[in-house]
Amino acid sequence: MALQTTRWDSAEYLKTDEDISAYLDAVLEEGDPALVTHALGIIARAKGINQIANETGLARDSLCSALSAEGKPEFATVMKVINALGFRLHTHAV
Repeated sequence: MALQTTRWDSAEYLKTDEDISAYLDAVLEEGDPALVTHALGIIARAKGINQIANETGLARDSLCSALSAEGKPEFATVMKVINALGFRLHTHAV
């Protein structure tokens, strides 16, 4: 009997704003810009990529491309997405 697998999709497990916030905090702690960009793409899919595209004023395809694992969005795009997701960045001294 062959082993059947399914594709893992993190977006399916981001149900609440608390889930999303914890996920984004964990990703930010890693300090990898590409991982942050990719995570924002996952979060945008969890929230609804069309809705996020509309709220940021970006075309859906452009947003998907920018937030892909290979994407290199401008910081302004990252901030638009974070704001559209309903989050704010804060700092604290370590």
